[in-house]
Amino acid sequence: MAREEFRHALADLRTAVVEMGELVLERLKAALSALAEGDDDRAEAVIEGDETVNRRYLDIEADCIDLFALEQPVAGDLRLVAASFKISTDLERVGDLATNLARYALSSRPDPFPELDISGIGRAAADMLEDALAAYETEDAAACRTVAGRDDDLDAMCQRASERVARDLLERDPEIDAWALERLIDDVASVLLTIRDIERVGDHAVNIAARTLYALEGEPELIY
Repeated sequence: MAREEFRHALADLRTAVVEMGELVLERLKAALSALAEGDDDRAEAVIEGDETVNRRYLDIEADCIDLFALEQPVAGDLRLVAASFKISTDLERVGDLATNLARYALSSRPDPFPELDISGIGRAAADMLEDALAAYETEDAAACRTVAGRDDDLDAMCQRASERVARDLLERDPEIDAWALERLIDDVASVLLTIRDIERVGDHAVNIAARTLYALEGEPELIY
């Protein structure tokens, strides 16, 4: 592969990763909307679209393997190809998390704990993912560090929400009938899983920022 062709291949790889990220972000936002609104049709569409994300991931994986095998990139180019592959893996996992959230939307009652701002927590995670993808696309090292710095805030939001669910459970009427108790336990499990998966979206956003920073500067500070 001629050097100019290789540069074009790298640009195409970056574009493919960005486009996959846009697809995953769209699915994540749709799943969060389905959760907030109890929209079964939207949730079903997210679930049915998971295969599209998986195909994008496999295409990017194949492109990265070809670049490794045919060109044997070095230094910065090697880091970019490796980072792009790792980022596509994180995006595929966010796609899986979006599918999980859509399934929770189908199985749970809308707003079983209305005092929780699940939508706000979801927006915070989605914003982190969007900003991490923008940092990768524009090669913005400072933005990578900013995204990573927001993870503690998201973790704190998730922790407070989980603790609020636990307090709510303890404060419920101890004379609750068996059917209502079973439904309550289902609601608690669904909400806690929702919070957990939203927190994981933030973790993957940090991973994307970390790999981008490593590709740009050879700096592993956010990876460990």
